[in-house]
Amino acid sequence: QVQLVESGGGLVQAGGSLRLSCAVSGSISRINSMGWYRQAPGKQRELVASISVINNTNYADSVKGRFTISRNSAPNTILLQMHSLNPEDTAVYYCNIQHPTWGTPRYPWGQGTQVTVSS
Repeated sequence: QVQLVESGGGLVQAGGSLRLSCAVSGSISRINSMGWYRQAPGKQRELVASISVINNTNYADSVKGRFTISRNSAPNTILLQMHSLNPEDTAVYYCNIQHPTWGTPRYPWGQGTQVTVSS
């Protein structure tokens, strides 16, 4: 049973920074491509950043230059460093492992971590 646990969210003023962490537990035996997703109220969940097995990264246009995805020291744990936050970044942030073929989220979602940016 794979579990995804996100942490690090909170309330921050516009222009501020936060760092999110994602820990994966369960029967994961190798490095996987992973992604950070977010879902704002009334909107669909969207992919904001991803990191491949060889650490290539991709970002949604809305976060390019402000967010950085990276791997932590433990296998299949990732970070999301967020700078210059604005109210449009307010959402629940989730991580997931990406299916090796389809690139889609592979496991049930965790609880997520709430990020709220005040203006």
